[in-house]
Amino acid sequence: MLYISSISDQPSTSDFIVSMDTRTVSPSPPILEAFHLRKSYGSFTAVDDVSFAVPAGQCFGILGPNGAGKTTAIRMLYGFSPMTGGALRIFGMDVRDNLRSIKARIGVCQQENNLDPDLTVFQNMEIFAGYFNLPRPLARERAEKLLSFVALKNRRDDKVMELSGGMMRRLVLARALINDPDLLILDEPTTGLDPQSRHSVWQQLEELKKGGLTILLTTHYMEEASRLCDRLMIMDRGRILVEGIPSDLIRTYVGHDVIEVAEPEPALLDFVAEKGLAYENLGHRVMIYGENRNTLYQEISSRCSNDGCILRMATLEDVFLKLTGRELRD
Repeated sequence: MLYISSISDQPSTSDFIVSMDTRTVSPSPPILEAFHLRKSYGSFTAVDDVSFAVPAGQCFGILGPNGAGKTTAIRMLYGFSPMTGGALRIFGMDVRDNLRSIKARIGVCQQENNLDPDLTVFQNMEIFAGYFNLPRPLARERAEKLLSFVALKNRRDDKVMELSGGMMRRLVLARALINDPDLLILDEPTTGLDPQSRHSVWQQLEELKKGGLTILLTTHYMEEASRLCDRLMIMDRGRILVEGIPSDLIRTYVGHDVIEVAEPEPALLDFVAEKGLAYENLGHRVMIYGENRNTLYQEISSRCSNDGCILRMATLEDVFLKLTGRELRD
Protein backbone atom coordinates (compact mmCIF):
# COMPACT_ATOMS: atom_id res chain seq x y z
CA MET A 1 0.00 0.00 0.00
CA LEU A 2 1.40 3.38 -1.01
CA TYR A 3 1.06 6.55 0.99
CA ILE A 4 -2.38 7.30 -0.36
CA SER A 5 -5.39 8.58 1.49
CA SER A 6 -8.69 10.13 0.45
CA ILE A 7 -10.84 12.93 1.82
CA SER A 8 -14.39 12.06 2.85
CA ASP A 9 -15.39 14.95 5.09
CA GLN A 10 -15.43 17.92 2.70
CA PRO A 11 -18.63 20.03 2.50
CA SER A 12 -20.88 19.49 -0.51
CA THR A 13 -22.12 22.26 -2.76
CA SER A 14 -25.29 23.01 -4.69
CA ASP A 15 -23.13 24.01 -7.64
CA PHE A 16 -21.92 20.43 -8.22
CA ILE A 17 -22.31 19.94 -11.97
CA VAL A 18 -24.28 16.82 -12.91
CA SER A 19 -24.71 15.86 -16.54
CA MET A 20 -25.72 12.79 -18.52
CA ASP A 21 -26.96 10.06 -16.11
CA THR A 22 -27.30 11.42 -12.56
CA ARG A 23 -27.73 7.91 -11.17
CA THR A 24 -24.02 7.27 -11.69
CA VAL A 25 -22.70 10.29 -9.79
CA SER A 26 -20.61 9.29 -6.81
CA PRO A 27 -22.18 10.11 -3.44
CA SER A 28 -18.79 11.25 -2.17
CA PRO A 29 -18.48 15.01 -1.65
CA PRO A 30 -16.23 16.66 -4.23
CA ILE A 31 -12.55 17.13 -3.48
CA LEU A 32 -12.27 19.81 -6.15
CA GLU A 33 -14.89 22.38 -7.17
CA ALA A 34 -14.36 24.95 -9.93
CA PHE A 35 -16.92 27.73 -10.37
CA HIS A 36 -16.98 29.85 -13.55
CA LEU A 37 -13.20 29.82 -13.95
CA ARG A 38 -11.81 32.40 -16.31
CA LYS A 39 -8.28 33.13 -17.47
CA SER A 40 -7.46 35.98 -19.82
CA TYR A 41 -4.25 37.25 -21.33
CA GLY A 42 -5.08 40.75 -22.49
CA SER A 43 -7.89 40.46 -25.02
CA PHE A 44 -7.45 36.67 -25.38
CA THR A 45 -9.53 34.42 -23.10
CA ALA A 46 -7.90 31.00 -22.65
CA VAL A 47 -10.45 29.64 -20.15
CA ASP A 48 -13.99 30.98 -20.39
CA ASP A 49 -16.61 30.25 -17.68
CA VAL A 50 -15.51 26.69 -16.85
CA SER A 51 -17.21 24.87 -13.95
CA PHE A 52 -16.79 21.27 -12.85
CA ALA A 53 -16.40 19.10 -9.75
CA VAL A 54 -14.28 16.04 -8.95
CA PRO A 55 -15.64 13.58 -6.35
CA ALA A 56 -13.25 11.79 -4.01
CA GLY A 57 -11.77 8.57 -5.32
CA GLN A 58 -12.54 9.22 -8.98
CA CYS A 59 -10.40 9.93 -12.01
CA PHE A 60 -11.71 13.00 -13.82
CA GLY A 61 -10.41 13.75 -17.31
CA ILE A 62 -10.08 16.97 -19.28
CA LEU A 63 -9.83 16.45 -23.03
CA GLY A 64 -9.46 18.93 -25.85
CA PRO A 65 -7.41 19.81 -28.94
CA ASN A 66 -4.31 21.97 -28.75
CA GLY A 67 -5.19 25.39 -27.44
CA ALA A 68 -8.45 24.24 -25.84
CA GLY A 69 -7.43 25.59 -22.41
CA LYS A 70 -6.77 22.27 -20.64
CA THR A 71 -3.32 23.05 -19.27
CA THR A 72 -4.27 26.64 -18.46
CA ALA A 73 -7.22 25.38 -16.44
CA ILE A 74 -5.26 22.91 -14.34
CA ARG A 75 -2.40 25.36 -13.76
CA MET A 76 -4.91 27.54 -11.96
CA LEU A 77 -5.77 24.59 -9.71
CA TYR A 78 -2.34 24.34 -8.15
CA GLY A 79 -1.58 28.05 -8.09
CA PHE A 80 0.87 28.19 -10.99
CA SER A 81 -1.35 30.66 -12.83
CA PRO A 82 -3.68 33.05 -10.97
CA MET A 83 -7.36 33.12 -11.91
CA THR A 84 -8.75 36.10 -13.79
CA GLY A 85 -12.23 35.30 -12.53
CA GLY A 86 -14.34 32.67 -10.86
CA ALA A 87 -13.72 30.63 -7.72
CA LEU A 88 -11.94 27.41 -6.89
CA ARG A 89 -12.19 25.18 -3.83
CA ILE A 90 -9.99 22.17 -3.12
CA PHE A 91 -10.56 20.06 0.00
CA GLY A 92 -13.31 22.57 0.83
CA MET A 93 -10.80 25.46 0.98
CA ASP A 94 -10.65 28.51 -1.25
CA VAL A 95 -7.46 28.40 -3.33
CA ARG A 96 -6.91 32.15 -3.02
CA ASP A 97 -6.81 32.00 0.78
CA ASN A 98 -5.32 28.57 1.46
CA LEU A 99 -2.89 27.83 -1.36
CA ARG A 100 -0.05 26.70 0.91
CA SER A 101 -2.25 24.21 2.79
CA ILE A 102 -3.72 22.92 -0.48
CA LYS A 103 -0.37 22.47 -2.22
CA ALA A 104 0.84 20.38 0.71
CA ARG A 105 -1.89 17.84 -0.09
CA ILE A 106 -1.65 17.61 -3.88
CA GLY A 107 0.81 15.99 -6.26
CA VAL A 108 1.48 17.45 -9.70
CA CYS A 109 2.91 15.69 -12.73
CA GLN A 110 3.52 18.42 -15.31
CA GLN A 111 3.93 18.01 -19.07
CA GLU A 112 7.52 19.15 -19.00
CA ASN A 113 10.38 17.02 -17.73
CA ASN A 114 11.59 19.16 -14.82
CA LEU A 115 13.81 16.54 -13.20
CA ASP A 116 17.28 17.65 -12.11
CA PRO A 117 19.72 16.13 -14.63
CA ASP A 118 22.68 16.52 -12.27
CA LEU A 119 21.15 14.28 -9.60
CA THR A 120 20.51 10.57 -9.40
CA VAL A 121 17.06 9.06 -9.50
CA PHE A 122 16.98 8.65 -5.73
CA GLN A 123 18.37 12.14 -5.10
CA ASN A 124 15.60 13.66 -7.24
CA MET A 125 13.08 11.95 -4.99
CA GLU A 126 14.81 12.80 -1.73
CA ILE A 127 15.38 16.48 -2.48
CA PHE A 128 11.85 16.98 -3.77
CA ALA A 129 10.56 15.56 -0.48
CA GLY A 130 12.32 18.46 1.24
CA TYR A 131 9.85 20.90 -0.30
CA PHE A 132 7.19 19.28 1.90
CA ASN A 133 9.37 19.33 5.03
CA LEU A 134 9.33 15.56 5.29
CA PRO A 135 11.79 14.17 7.86
CA ARG A 136 14.70 12.61 6.03
CA PRO A 137 14.10 9.03 7.26
CA LEU A 138 10.48 9.22 6.13
CA ALA A 139 11.47 10.78 2.80
CA ARG A 140 13.97 8.01 2.13
CA GLU A 141 11.46 5.32 3.08
CA ARG A 142 8.80 6.74 0.78
CA ALA A 143 11.29 7.20 -2.05
CA GLU A 144 12.34 3.55 -1.86
CA LYS A 145 8.75 2.31 -1.90
CA LEU A 146 7.70 4.61 -4.72
CA LEU A 147 10.68 3.67 -6.88
CA SER A 148 9.69 0.04 -6.42
CA PHE A 149 6.12 0.94 -7.34
CA VAL A 150 7.19 2.47 -10.67
CA ALA A 151 9.76 -0.27 -11.32
CA LEU A 152 12.82 1.99 -11.01
CA LYS A 153 14.42 0.65 -7.84
CA ASN A 154 17.26 -0.93 -9.80
CA ARG A 155 18.00 2.48 -11.39
CA ARG A 156 18.01 4.44 -8.10
CA ASP A 157 21.68 5.43 -8.40
CA ASP A 158 21.64 6.31 -12.10
CA LYS A 159 21.69 9.89 -13.31
CA VAL A 160 18.39 11.06 -14.76
CA MET A 161 19.87 11.54 -18.22
CA GLU A 162 20.71 7.83 -18.34
CA LEU A 163 16.99 6.96 -18.25
CA SER A 164 14.70 6.42 -21.22
CA GLY A 165 11.79 8.78 -21.83
CA GLY A 166 9.36 6.27 -20.32
CA MET A 167 11.50 5.87 -17.21
CA MET A 168 11.67 9.63 -16.77
CA ARG A 169 7.87 9.92 -16.90
CA ARG A 170 7.54 7.14 -14.32
CA LEU A 171 10.03 8.98 -12.11
CA VAL A 172 8.04 12.23 -12.43
CA LEU A 173 4.94 10.27 -11.38
CA ALA A 174 6.73 8.74 -8.39
CA ARG A 175 8.05 12.15 -7.35
CA ALA A 176 4.52 13.60 -7.49
CA LEU A 177 3.47 10.99 -4.90
CA ILE A 178 6.26 11.64 -2.39
CA ASN A 179 4.04 13.79 -0.15
CA ASP A 180 1.24 11.16 0.01
CA PRO A 181 -1.20 13.45 -1.84
CA ASP A 182 -4.98 13.37 -1.59
CA LEU A 183 -5.27 14.71 -5.14
CA LEU A 184 -2.96 13.85 -8.06
CA ILE A 185 -2.94 16.23 -11.04
CA LEU A 186 -1.55 14.75 -14.26
CA ASP A 187 -0.99 16.96 -17.30
CA GLU A 188 -0.61 14.65 -20.33
CA PRO A 189 1.47 12.12 -18.37
CA THR A 190 2.13 9.71 -21.26
CA THR A 191 2.72 12.07 -24.19
CA GLY A 192 5.59 10.85 -26.34
CA LEU A 193 5.85 7.43 -24.70
CA ASP A 194 6.00 4.18 -26.62
CA PRO A 195 3.04 1.80 -26.19
CA GLN A 196 4.79 -0.39 -23.61
CA SER A 197 5.72 2.59 -21.41
CA ARG A 198 2.26 4.08 -21.79
CA HIS A 199 0.55 0.88 -20.66
CA SER A 200 2.96 0.62 -17.73
CA VAL A 201 1.95 4.10 -16.54
CA TRP A 202 -1.73 3.21 -17.00
CA GLN A 203 -1.33 0.15 -14.81
CA GLN A 204 0.30 2.24 -12.08
CA LEU A 205 -2.47 4.83 -12.24
CA GLU A 206 -5.09 2.10 -11.98
CA GLU A 207 -3.37 0.83 -8.84
CA LEU A 208 -3.49 4.32 -7.37
CA LYS A 209 -7.22 4.56 -8.16
CA LYS A 210 -7.82 1.25 -6.40
CA GLY A 211 -6.06 2.72 -3.36
CA GLY A 212 -8.60 5.58 -3.26
CA LEU A 213 -6.51 8.36 -4.76
CA THR A 214 -8.41 11.12 -6.58
CA ILE A 215 -6.90 11.91 -9.98
CA LEU A 216 -7.33 14.83 -12.38
CA LEU A 217 -6.00 13.98 -15.83
CA THR A 218 -5.49 15.85 -19.09
CA THR A 219 -4.67 13.76 -22.13
CA HIS A 220 -4.71 13.61 -25.92
CA TYR A 221 -5.08 9.84 -25.88
CA MET A 222 -8.71 8.76 -26.14
CA GLU A 223 -7.88 5.19 -25.15
CA GLU A 224 -6.19 6.53 -22.03
CA ALA A 225 -9.24 8.60 -21.12
CA SER A 226 -11.65 5.71 -21.75
CA ARG A 227 -9.57 3.34 -19.66
CA LEU A 228 -8.82 5.58 -16.67
CA CYS A 229 -11.56 8.20 -16.36
CA ASP A 230 -14.76 7.73 -14.38
CA ARG A 231 -15.97 11.03 -15.78
CA LEU A 232 -14.53 13.56 -18.19
CA MET A 233 -15.20 16.79 -19.98
CA ILE A 234 -14.23 17.87 -23.48
CA MET A 235 -13.08 21.47 -23.89
CA ASP A 236 -12.56 23.59 -26.97
CA ARG A 237 -11.62 27.24 -27.31
CA GLY A 238 -11.68 27.70 -23.56
CA ARG A 239 -15.18 26.37 -22.94
CA ILE A 240 -16.73 23.04 -21.93
CA LEU A 241 -18.51 21.26 -24.78
CA VAL A 242 -19.76 18.19 -22.88
CA GLU A 243 -19.21 16.46 -19.52
CA GLY A 244 -20.14 12.97 -18.40
CA ILE A 245 -19.25 9.29 -18.22
CA PRO A 246 -17.20 8.13 -21.26
CA SER A 247 -19.58 5.34 -22.27
CA ASP A 248 -22.59 7.67 -21.93
CA LEU A 249 -20.94 10.31 -24.10
CA ILE A 250 -20.25 7.73 -26.79
CA ARG A 251 -23.81 6.43 -26.73
CA THR A 252 -25.35 9.93 -26.75
CA TYR A 253 -23.24 11.65 -29.39
CA VAL A 254 -22.29 8.79 -31.71
CA GLY A 255 -24.21 5.61 -30.91
CA HIS A 256 -23.09 2.02 -30.62
CA ASP A 257 -21.62 1.48 -34.08
CA VAL A 258 -19.78 3.31 -36.83
CA ILE A 259 -19.75 2.28 -40.48
CA GLU A 260 -16.82 3.70 -42.42
CA VAL A 261 -16.94 3.78 -46.20
CA ALA A 262 -13.84 4.80 -48.15
CA GLU A 263 -14.30 6.74 -51.39
CA PRO A 264 -18.14 6.76 -51.17
CA GLU A 265 -20.07 7.01 -54.43
CA PRO A 266 -22.83 9.62 -54.90
CA ALA A 267 -25.51 6.91 -54.93
CA LEU A 268 -24.43 5.75 -51.48
CA LEU A 269 -24.53 9.29 -50.11
CA ASP A 270 -28.04 9.71 -51.51
CA PHE A 271 -29.09 6.45 -49.81
CA VAL A 272 -27.68 7.58 -46.45
CA ALA A 273 -29.47 10.93 -46.71
CA GLU A 274 -32.77 9.30 -47.70
CA LYS A 275 -32.57 6.97 -44.71
CA GLY A 276 -32.07 9.96 -42.40
CA LEU A 277 -28.92 8.44 -40.92
CA ALA A 278 -26.48 10.48 -38.83
CA TYR A 279 -23.25 10.77 -40.80
CA GLU A 280 -20.17 12.86 -41.57
CA ASN A 281 -19.00 13.27 -45.14
CA LEU A 282 -15.24 13.74 -45.10
CA GLY A 283 -14.94 13.67 -48.87
CA HIS A 284 -12.68 10.66 -49.21
CA ARG A 285 -14.59 8.84 -46.47
CA VAL A 286 -18.07 8.86 -44.94
CA MET A 287 -18.73 8.00 -41.29
CA ILE A 288 -22.22 6.66 -40.53
CA TYR A 289 -23.25 6.70 -36.86
CA GLY A 290 -25.94 4.98 -34.83
CA GLU A 291 -27.27 1.56 -33.91
CA ASN A 292 -26.22 0.17 -37.26
CA ARG A 293 -25.61 -3.46 -36.44
CA ASN A 294 -25.33 -6.07 -39.16
CA THR A 295 -28.50 -5.44 -41.19
CA LEU A 296 -27.66 -1.86 -42.12
CA TYR A 297 -24.01 -2.75 -42.63
CA GLN A 298 -24.93 -5.47 -45.10
CA GLU A 299 -27.24 -3.11 -46.96
CA ILE A 300 -24.58 -0.40 -47.18
CA SER A 301 -21.73 -2.74 -48.08
CA SER A 302 -23.81 -4.21 -50.90
CA ARG A 303 -23.98 -0.71 -52.40
CA CYS A 304 -20.22 -0.19 -52.28
CA SER A 305 -18.15 -0.96 -55.35
CA ASN A 306 -14.99 -1.41 -53.29
CA ASP A 307 -13.80 -3.24 -50.19
CA GLY A 308 -13.43 -0.07 -48.13
CA CYS A 309 -16.50 -0.60 -45.93
CA ILE A 310 -16.03 -1.58 -42.30
CA LEU A 311 -18.26 -1.90 -39.23
CA ARG A 312 -16.76 -1.13 -35.82
CA MET A 313 -17.78 -0.07 -32.34
CA ALA A 314 -17.97 3.66 -31.67
CA THR A 315 -15.20 5.11 -29.50
CA LEU A 316 -14.50 8.22 -27.49
CA GLU A 317 -12.31 9.42 -30.35
CA ASP A 318 -15.41 9.54 -32.57
CA VAL A 319 -17.10 11.79 -30.00
CA PHE A 320 -14.02 13.99 -29.71
CA LEU A 321 -13.66 14.49 -33.48
CA LYS A 322 -17.38 15.00 -34.01
CA LEU A 323 -17.53 17.76 -31.37
CA THR A 324 -14.19 19.51 -31.91
CA GLY A 325 -13.78 19.01 -35.65
CA ARG A 326 -11.06 17.39 -37.69
CA GLU A 327 -9.02 20.38 -38.78
CA LEU A 328 -5.43 20.67 -37.57
CA ARG A 329 -4.72 23.05 -34.67
CA ASP A 330 -1.58 25.10 -34.05
